[in-house]
Amino acid sequence: MYFSWAVGSLKPRRLKAGTGGIELLQAASGEHHSLLLFSNHRVYSCGDNSWGQLGQKREQSTKKPEPIQALNNLHVDLVSCGKEHSVAVCHKGKVFAWGAGSEGQLGIGEFKEKSFMPTKIKALAGIKIIQVSCGHYHSLALSEDGHVFSWGRNSEGQLGLGKNSRSQAIPQKVKSLEGIPLAQVAAGGTHSFALSLTGTSFGWGSNRSGQLALSGNKVKEQIYKPHSIGALKNLSVVYISCGYEHTAVLTEEGQVFTFGGNSSGQLQPSPRSGRRGPQLIEGIGGCVSQIECASYHTIAYVYTTGQVVSLGHGPSHTSNPTHQEAPAENSDITCLLAAEDLVDIEVKDIFAGAHANFVTTRRVSRTRSTGVSMKILPEIIRINQSLVKKWRAANKRKDREDAKREISLIFSSSACLTASFLKKRDAGENNFIDVDLKLARDVFKKLTTEKWISSLITTCLEEDLLRDLPYSSPHHDALLVFLLLPECSIMHDPKNWKTLAFEFAKVIHKMDPQSLAFLRTCWASLEVSSLNILVQMLKKAIISQIQYGVATEQYITNIKVLLEVIKEVHKAKCQLPESAFIINELSGIFSFDVEAGRMFIRHNDLVSTEFSDMVVFSDFLFVFDLPSKIKLMKCDSFVKLMSEVMAFPEKMSSPPYLILKVRRSHLVEDTLRQLRQVEDFDLRKQLLVEFVNEICPEAGGVSSEFFHCIFEEMTDPKYEMFIYPEKGSNMWFPVNPKFEKSSYFLFGILCGLSLHNLKVINLPFPLALYKKLLNQKPSLEDLKELSLPLGRNLQEVQNCEADDIEELHMYFSIYWDQKDVDLIPDGISVPVNETNKTDYVHKCVDYIFNISIKTIYEEFHRGFYKVCNWDIIRQFQPEELMTAIIGNATCDWKQFENNSKYEDGYDKSHPTILRFWKAFHDLTFDEKKKFLLFLTGCDRLHVKGLQHEGIVFRCSETFSEEDNLRSLTCHRMLDLPKYSSMRRMKEALQVAINNSTGFVSSPCRNIHLPAVHRLRN
Repeated sequence: MYFSWAVGSLKPRRLKAGTGGIELLQAASGEHHSLLLFSNHRVYSCGDNSWGQLGQKREQSTKKPEPIQALNNLHVDLVSCGKEHSVAVCHKGKVFAWGAGSEGQLGIGEFKEKSFMPTKIKALAGIKIIQVSCGHYHSLALSEDGHVFSWGRNSEGQLGLGKNSRSQAIPQKVKSLEGIPLAQVAAGGTHSFALSLTGTSFGWGSNRSGQLALSGNKVKEQIYKPHSIGALKNLSVVYISCGYEHTAVLTEEGQVFTFGGNSSGQLQPSPRSGRRGPQLIEGIGGCVSQIECASYHTIAYVYTTGQVVSLGHGPSHTSNPTHQEAPAENSDITCLLAAEDLVDIEVKDIFAGAHANFVTTRRVSRTRSTGVSMKILPEIIRINQSLVKKWRAANKRKDREDAKREISLIFSSSACLTASFLKKRDAGENNFIDVDLKLARDVFKKLTTEKWISSLITTCLEEDLLRDLPYSSPHHDALLVFLLLPECSIMHDPKNWKTLAFEFAKVIHKMDPQSLAFLRTCWASLEVSSLNILVQMLKKAIISQIQYGVATEQYITNIKVLLEVIKEVHKAKCQLPESAFIINELSGIFSFDVEAGRMFIRHNDLVSTEFSDMVVFSDFLFVFDLPSKIKLMKCDSFVKLMSEVMAFPEKMSSPPYLILKVRRSHLVEDTLRQLRQVEDFDLRKQLLVEFVNEICPEAGGVSSEFFHCIFEEMTDPKYEMFIYPEKGSNMWFPVNPKFEKSSYFLFGILCGLSLHNLKVINLPFPLALYKKLLNQKPSLEDLKELSLPLGRNLQEVQNCEADDIEELHMYFSIYWDQKDVDLIPDGISVPVNETNKTDYVHKCVDYIFNISIKTIYEEFHRGFYKVCNWDIIRQFQPEELMTAIIGNATCDWKQFENNSKYEDGYDKSHPTILRFWKAFHDLTFDEKKKFLLFLTGCDRLHVKGLQHEGIVFRCSETFSEEDNLRSLTCHRMLDLPKYSSMRRMKEALQVAINNSTGFVSSPCRNIHLPAVHRLRN
């Protein structure tokens, strides 16, 4: 049974569809005609036939519905009417159109004025259409695999194809909607809407009456491409319907909002003056489950009351509505069907037309149900658990073919793949990740265990999906597929790095800045497991390209693309540790000499057209381990030096080294005096140090001891250049320095020189210093490292409850560096309480690390970067920079033994070597450090992997039992006589340890002899 209203009717007609249980499934109305689709899937038409819109052979109009004979052999599932044209879709998704076609609205390939018989739209052959919606002179269709097609008039941009697109007689893909998992399409008079499964509404076409709900100061009258409607974003829209110049939306909570033209009261009698955009319809009297718009009115089914109501001047509008047609609360909301009209039946679906409304019903056995009767729309295909189970069990030929078709559709469509893993966002949740990545990972894992499925998915990704990824889409829903794909293990298969992983990266590399910014926001919100999967995929692709690629122009381009994409991931403030981005394999396959050449070419603008896309790896330091970063830093420094020589040839005559001649007794004085006179250019040279009356400056090992000694002196508490808050604590800059600020500038230069020359030093600063060098803010945790008691006290203040903090009697002042200081004006009078305690702690940290030392720290900072290149150093992490400067104070001494080498007849099992290591491991930690100073000129080891970590043992034939140990510091060589007893071995070690500084000359210029040799002779 169904109800209908026609022009001028005072009450609905109650009709039966026919005998044999045939029911009305769907109705559609144009301006003066209607289509009726019955449960036997036959279509009837009635009304005006001036343009052939009834699909009958004759031109005459008819008031009584008659079957469309041309469609009798088709199993029709959908019908829709434009103003004067009609469309039907059969169960196989084939589309037929008839009626007026001068604007191309039939989609049959020609602008035919009239078409009396249904004609198949050939352009959609092979595409299964699941939804269709007709506007006045245009049509929209949604396919099973998530594509939207439009055709017809485009005078107002209603086709969504762009400003320069004309009317179309052939269906065109709406490319701006590609990748978006859509739930619905809806066409109005000259505007269109689409609704995504996430609840996002997209509108385009005419906005002259506000029917797109656009807001802002300069609202456009036409939108030529789908635009995300911000005003509907937070309404949880579940259904959209369009009239001629108005739109209505239904929300999840059963509310109705309308916007656009109100010439016939279709929005409500008088929208609030001056307000555009969605307006809540009030006075309906309950929750709504269905809405439909006709040209100038809107009807709604209020499921909580059982009423069907109308807004605006629809076909039943009269000046004197009868029976229950006028509710008390609002005279412009007309009741079309009341509860008493629905005895033993309930509303199933509602349909609205310009001059006809229809309501279908179903019989209920008991009292009318108050359940929600939603309009059910066909959905795009997507993965679910039952499909997964069916696919994996598909062994029969037909079952396998069906499974292949379904898998191919989904894995060739970004929209379908995204739709498969959408999750419901909770109200008010500020989360960009609308897909369930863990579910996707689990489903992909199940599917790829079947070889035939894995192979098919690989083909679909390679040949279809990756080629059509919506990289330029401005819509967030379309970009969610970029989060899903890395979860598929096929993307990580080494065999697929070039066809899948690289192609995926290449698409991201082409992204619009706006789209990429959204993706970065998503990456920043991803769980560590998902983000790590993406990073590992990119790392594998980079390694594969470097290892197996041929050095061609394309090879260079590929490397650059992969590196720049992983750099975008790295730039997102994600939760992954820095170590996750490091590609350890690079250190074994990377040529630093070649990289220096590339850096030199770019720095001096020597890039030819052939190598215009050259990759300079120093732009991507984050993928290198610390030893490699330091080597690249050296490459950069060398390139800058050579470039300056090339730019100023006269500098070629200057010495190739920066030479310092210093006296041990006046080490700091001599060093600072000479550094004041050094030019910037010379600071980038290799440093050679000559201790007066000891050894010539060409002996490179001397510089290690130089740095050890000068920093030992300048950081000594007795020197008073720095303060030590507590005994044994780290040091910091003083509030009231006893040295001129230029001394801190020179100290910064010394720190820079030590790093530049790869000489590790004992610099007892906390991590806060290295954060400041990288323009990062120190924290309370850093203060604990500097002064544990103060840091703990401030932590307790921060953790204090309101009552407890009052009892502390604390004020906005701090005692630091033997002085009380106000943190704010008159801080000594401002008590710390529950509301300002966090601000107090922040101000304490800021005072110690920034405000109190601003002038002298800036000098230190300036001196450090006088030597070092900010562009390189800024790519270090604070912990890495700290390790690069101070090295490793601790050492795995067993590994140190294992790394050692043996010459001149020695091997690891030689009796003398066995005695040495036995005696060495018996030393205390401090004694071992002193031996390291004797061996290398420094009491600590450099970053692991940067230099040889071990001893090179040798024994000259001229050595005797009476000779002491001798070291060649620049080569870590130890001349070890063949001591015959453990007593003599231990004695020799003690002599070396106790005389570990000082050098004497030797006939061989590169041999460094410790003072012990001089003393023993």
